[in-house]
Amino acid sequence: MERQHEQTEDYIAGRNAVTEALKTQRPLDSVLIAKGQRQGSIGLIVSRCRDNGIPVKEVDSRKLDAMAPNNQGVIAVAACKEYATVEDLFAVAAQRDEPPFFIVCDELEDPHNLGAILRTAEAAGAHGVIVPKRRAAGLTSTVYKASAGAVEYVPVARVANITETLRELKKQGVWVYGLDMQGETWCSSDLTGPMALVVGSEGHGMTRLVREQCDFILSLPMNGRINSLNASVACGIVLYEVARQRNNIPAK
Repeated sequence: MERQHEQTEDYIAGRNAVTEALKTQRPLDSVLIAKGQRQGSIGLIVSRCRDNGIPVKEVDSRKLDAMAPNNQGVIAVAACKEYATVEDLFAVAAQRDEPPFFIVCDELEDPHNLGAILRTAEAAGAHGVIVPKRRAAGLTSTVYKASAGAVEYVPVARVANITETLRELKKQGVWVYGLDMQGETWCSSDLTGPMALVVGSEGHGMTRLVREQCDFILSLPMNGRINSLNASVACGIVLYEVARQRNNIPAK
């Protein structure tokens, strides 16, 4: 007889429970499986995840046990909200009759940073956020809490390849701005047109291929001894410069 599964706010544990969540198309951020276990029902779960574009991550069984007991080698991480598509983000901009204004997170891994960015994005009037499927924070309950509920109002699109997505955005007339240490002053660019602001990872910034897709690189002045800012803080400063320009608020 199969053991009873355990479920928490974030996790759906157990082979039957995860299978049912996939069948009902419940929003899932990812599925974690124990290393080396891809046989039988877990193999079917992996296959269904692949068909639905849900990332599968192999982890040590001890990590699964710490997350939820009686997990039978598989845990699904529930998403706090269903992911949107990039087309949905363009639709939001069209509904507001505004030039597209997106934030692109390039391998941003800290859920608190993603939540903070979503909160500021909502306040600054952004039309959506784009994140990669892998090596990045997803829409977990931690992100929901850090966003103070902004996840309900800011659509988040999850894509397989950020570089390719930026190419597609550019084909649709969107200018790509990257945040980096070496670039022009953040407030010297015209940010009123169709734009996507790229925020890199906490430790390494933008990846090389993503940086190469940027039309402009924006920088913030660093006058102290620490040579970098928290990703969500840096993003917030630039988002409000975008909001200032788009609302025609003069700078003194």
